[in-house]
Amino acid sequence: MMSTLNKVMTIFTFASLLTLSGCSSTSEEVTVDKSLLNNTAFAKQPVPSQEDIFQLDATIKMQLDSYFKGSTPTLSHTQKLLRFLVDNGDASLSYQSGANLTASQAYYDLNANCLSLSILAFSLAEHLGFESQFQRVHIPEYWDQTQGYSLLTGHVNLVISESSFILNKNTTTGVTLYTRPRSLTVDFDPNSRQQKFPTSAITKQRILAMFYSNRGAMHMIKQEYDHAFSYFKAAINADEHYSGAWGNLGVLYRVTQQHKIAEKTYQQALALNIDNKTVLGNMALLYRLTDRIALAKPIEEKLNLQRKNNPYYQIVLGNEALENNNLALALRHFNRARKLDTKLHSSYFGLAKVHYYRGNLEQAEKYLSQAYKLSEYKHDKKRYQSKLQWLQTVAKN
Repeated sequence: MMSTLNKVMTIFTFASLLTLSGCSSTSEEVTVDKSLLNNTAFAKQPVPSQEDIFQLDATIKMQLDSYFKGSTPTLSHTQKLLRFLVDNGDASLSYQSGANLTASQAYYDLNANCLSLSILAFSLAEHLGFESQFQRVHIPEYWDQTQGYSLLTGHVNLVISESSFILNKNTTTGVTLYTRPRSLTVDFDPNSRQQKFPTSAITKQRILAMFYSNRGAMHMIKQEYDHAFSYFKAAINADEHYSGAWGNLGVLYRVTQQHKIAEKTYQQALALNIDNKTVLGNMALLYRLTDRIALAKPIEEKLNLQRKNNPYYQIVLGNEALENNNLALALRHFNRARKLDTKLHSSYFGLAKVHYYRGNLEQAEKYLSQAYKLSEYKHDKKRYQSKLQWLQTVAKN
């Protein structure tokens, strides 16, 4: 059942943020074995520095300075600039899980993921003299499909506040008023903004680790293993307590047939976050690959029980069934996903694929049309529209 987790990696297209451990110790109290990074099987590759990732180029800075024309920027002024970015994201953001862009790259191409756009917002705010705080958004487990891989994703946003100097100085009396700074939350996911999920603060170093881990995961998908290793190592060096980066490194060791060190790396990831479901699933897979079925089964059963009412998980299982040419099982999973949430376009797309493979073009067109209607982002609508046009052409011939 859980064989799909050989492809589920902690790629956080907005940041990989799973449920924190409920145990008494914190990840900072866990011993980290960085000798797991000493692996001569991979050649070192260059990765961008923290400055490279967060830096705004001279043109962007000039445009910002011109926009504010030398005046002291206020939160209301900055909100207009950031609102442009948010509105543009809602209207035309072509979400791409692999588009892990630096701040400057994201400024010129908003077709990025939310992690990159949040980094951009942070750098814009920092240049303008505002204080910013990255936040983890505690969303339910969500999977995205990229190049045949099921990618477990998370989400981050950014809170921007006026500095104490800007807000608290009374120009009449010169007395500093200790009032709470005004702030705004910049969130590039409309669903997250609408549902108001709980949040918790995370550091800039954690964001940096997420960026490196994202890039490493995309290189791993492309089988560019030297680059993947270099990015995972950079992620861990940026924040050695980040369980997600250790989990991704474990996947890299596993796909390159280094099973013993993969297991140790998974154990390190779990020591930092015992509730990291992605790592648990990948550990179960490793147990199966090494003929330890008795160890794999209880993990798989527990994860399946926890996830059975998650529509995104049902879609993952449906796609896995399709890959295995089990159309009946795929149909059951996609239908279950649809019943759990009637507004997910991915479940309808899955149903369309099942009916297409069964030769029922009329039903395939019906579900594909529904997927098109429910999709929000332009890249999804374009994809479904092109498939609809092709399907309609086939049906006429």
